[in-house]
Amino acid sequence: MEDFLTKDDLRQFGLMLTESMRTLISQAIPPVKDTTESLWIKSKSVRKLLDISAGSVQNLRISKKVRFKKVLGSYYYNKEDLQKLFDDEK
Repeated sequence: MEDFLTKDDLRQFGLMLTESMRTLISQAIPPVKDTTESLWIKSKSVRKLLDISAGSVQNLRISKKVRFKKVLGSYYYNKEDLQKLFDDEK
């Protein structure tokens, strides 16, 4: 008896091979954490999070109570500094 290889057999083999590769890669590479998001917060998010006005956020920046960076016209504030500032208030 002769065994013939069909297009469907090749398609199934390709799917199994792809799934095996995905599994191996996901096990070999640890998930990447987005550290930028966890360290720096945009002004708008700071205002929402702390329920303060834009002027209050600006005052925190001017008085140098929190570290900040300006990137392409947007201000980003250090999350640790904000937490420390409000922990000191307690």
